[in-house]
Amino acid sequence: MTTAKPQVHVIGTGGSIAGIGPDRLDYILYSEIGDHLTIRQSLERVPEIDGIASVTSEDLVSVGSTAIGPSEWLALSGRINGLLGGDSALSGVAVTHGTATLEETSYFLHLTVKTDKPVVVTGAMRPPTAISTDADLNLLDAVRIAATPHAGGMGVLTVLNNEIHSARDVSKANTFRVETFRPNELGFLGYADSDGQVVFYRAPLRKHTTATPFDVAGRDSLPRVEIVYSYAGADGALLDAARQMRPDGLVVAGFGGGTFPPDFLAAAGRAVDDGIPVVLASRSTAGRVVNTPRKEQQGFLVSDNLLPQKARILLMLALTVGNDRQWLQQAFLEY
Repeated sequence: MTTAKPQVHVIGTGGSIAGIGPDRLDYILYSEIGDHLTIRQSLERVPEIDGIASVTSEDLVSVGSTAIGPSEWLALSGRINGLLGGDSALSGVAVTHGTATLEETSYFLHLTVKTDKPVVVTGAMRPPTAISTDADLNLLDAVRIAATPHAGGMGVLTVLNNEIHSARDVSKANTFRVETFRPNELGFLGYADSDGQVVFYRAPLRKHTTATPFDVAGRDSLPRVEIVYSYAGADGALLDAARQMRPDGLVVAGFGGGTFPPDFLAAAGRAVDDGIPVVLASRSTAGRVVNTPRKEQQGFLVSDNLLPQKARILLMLALTVGNDRQWLQQAFLEY
């Protein structure tokens, strides 16, 4: 008796995983040239995928991930929800993406995709035209993970360098090395390993996908949230400039556990007085920003352990539900 292969749909968006360089020793210029393989061409490079799943594919966009933002997030989330909703026969979806903003796109999907089926985002640090490219193996691993029911219910996952990460926790940590994606102290979830197996050792506990209230269907825009970084000796000039733009929210990245130069903090307080939600985050790559009586009295929100770029995404989505301070703070403790 022949068992039907899992069905996986692959969505291409461009990025290094599809980049075309001028020669086999180019690891840099391909991004400036801007030419990309189609997702079908990428799949044709890896015929071994046919032994894992029955694959269909499409190109949503074909750009470097520096050109991907909220409008593309909304389109991608809507497409995945359409593909996996109802009685879909698909086992899962894999997405190819540039690494520059992969962590942001994947976290947005983690909060807005309404399915328990696997959704896996992958990229590459070396284009397919280069010696020792990681593009082909990462694509194969993404399809392998999307095809396995063991990846269901985990939220959106990322895979590069055989390592499976939660979209909430992963961040890009190195400019050129293939082991660039890391979860800091929390640890990755498992491997797409050398024996062809997908192996998990832990699962995310923060709410995601079907357990969130973030329904972006039909939206063509999101609340505007800006990030302002502090530094030694920072005054309030940049923060005041951002405040005068009247954004829907602000994330401010401070030192350590969420401390700031006095003038910078005063400018953040002026934003709160203007009715702008202000989230205190940290430039540190690990650990939490926690609430204190003073921060609460000043009206600030805290990011928990989300990096500033992730805190921005959660604040954008939380504001689509409401702007009550208690709700916004609770969102950072749940998602």
